[in-house]
Amino acid sequence: MRSDWTALPATVTYKIAERVGGAFDVIPATTGDHAEIASTVVGPDATIFVKAASGPISVPSLRYELAATTIIDRWPPAVLWHFEVDGWLVVATEHLHGPHPDLSPGSPDLDVLAAALDRLQATPAPAGTWYDPASRLGFELPAAAGPGLVHTDLNPTNLIMTAGDLRIVDWAYTTKAAPWVELALLVQWLIGSGHTPEQAEAWLGRFPAWAAADRLVLDRFASECAAKWLTKSQRSTAQWVHGLATWTGEWADYRRMIGHRGLSVTGRH
Repeated sequence: MRSDWTALPATVTYKIAERVGGAFDVIPATTGDHAEIASTVVGPDATIFVKAASGPISVPSLRYELAATTIIDRWPPAVLWHFEVDGWLVVATEHLHGPHPDLSPGSPDLDVLAAALDRLQATPAPAGTWYDPASRLGFELPAAAGPGLVHTDLNPTNLIMTAGDLRIVDWAYTTKAAPWVELALLVQWLIGSGHTPEQAEAWLGRFPAWAAADRLVLDRFASECAAKWLTKSQRSTAQWVHGLATWTGEWADYRRMIGHRGLSVTGRH
């Protein structure tokens, strides 16, 4: 759960001030909740993005994200420094400037996303200990295992359109899995951006991993995701949770519909 900057002890803010050249301004992030503190810090010498955590769940999560962000090239923001003091883990990365992409049907930003996905789909997970699909997804699906580097949360707020490329932030759930898993987890965000399930699957059909995915595996994946988010929505008032329950439910209904018709709009038999 996100905390206010004032939760940080003076020892932490002092060390941050040392690194940004003195007194600084803080602009809290408006999305995400993996770290207790997530803010843009504007100091005399630098503008950076700072995450900090102290809890028994948030510290390991931030430590995992730090390891992933340090190891993975190209997409994540560069790690500038990190330290631990008085029970707080603090991580500073470069501050990425740019808008989030528009993923609605027909948007030119979809072509930028497709180019980034082409590269990401071809990238194996670096050596290290990563989440496996069952741990990340919350359900067992043997076909999800694989060697790929999978971000697993490509919602538009984790994508930043910079001058040179599409950058991806929040690698707290980096997973080693089959490449099609990334694409299947993108369906919900495409639907949330205005695509019908049929349009979302048609757009994903350009990727070889999607075209090769087994139809029954995709059916099971959609059904499991819908059931998971429906359960979560019954225990939460968060708008994004209810959004995911709606979007994954629409996708699962679509998969069931085309299955009943004996169609294979996407994936192989």
